[in-house]
Amino acid sequence: MRSFKESGTKILCWSDIDGRLNPLGLALPALLLIVWHLVTVDGNIPGYLLPRPMEIGKVALDFALGNWQLTPYSGTMLDHSLASISRVFSGFGFAAAAGLPLGFLTGRITAVKRTIDPTIHLFRTIPGIGWLPVAMVWFGVGERTTLFLIALAAFFPIYVNSAQGAASVPPQLIWAGRMLGANKISLFTTIIIPASAPAVVAGLRLGMGLSWAYLVLGELTGVAQGLGAVMMDARMLGHVDMIIVAMVCIAIWGRVTDLVLTTMFKLYQPRAGGAVS
Repeated sequence: MRSFKESGTKILCWSDIDGRLNPLGLALPALLLIVWHLVTVDGNIPGYLLPRPMEIGKVALDFALGNWQLTPYSGTMLDHSLASISRVFSGFGFAAAAGLPLGFLTGRITAVKRTIDPTIHLFRTIPGIGWLPVAMVWFGVGERTTLFLIALAAFFPIYVNSAQGAASVPPQLIWAGRMLGANKISLFTTIIIPASAPAVVAGLRLGMGLSWAYLVLGELTGVAQGLGAVMMDARMLGHVDMIIVAMVCIAIWGRVTDLVLTTMFKLYQPRAGGAVS
């Protein structure tokens, strides 16, 4: 009997996930920074529209350290970042807790797919901004609306990718598991979930990215702390520099959480997924 490798079947496992940093990825940001400096250095573009990179750097350091009191947000970066990170992980956690099991069930059980999949895809077509008015009616302005928007946005890519990954598991693996005496639960835990890993992690990464995007939308509705709240407050006070600094902070924290997510899955490689050959 030929092994799966000999028969040409590619086995996807957790080790296929790549979340490494590549120095080449810094080339484009560096180029953009150079262009930014060149177009603002002569003063033709007013500072209230696009401050120079050096000015942004000073404001960013002051936002983090509070040495110069350049803005009302001096020295508050940690507090605002922690508030935003907490909301992102809370909303993302709710989304993953619902999206992963529903996705796996939809991908493997036809009756579940026919029952819930059409409705979920119907709701998925509603743009996130469309949920904001009703969320403010249901939950009020502030924390709960933000968490609702984050969880809703992250749920759909997690669900869709989990369902696709579970549905795409090679039939040979299922047959082999059944021949070895695996029941329905062990088929999920030792074969379906590990083999679905690349699609699942792709969905989780998309969900994490959308969590940061919808964090800003939620925090614009009136929370006291958070990077999105800083952006709204800075806009009203005319601090374009702080808006840009807050955007950069969100980008950095978004990338950090993405790397944390992929690193966690790289470290956790179920033996069942790697043992199949």
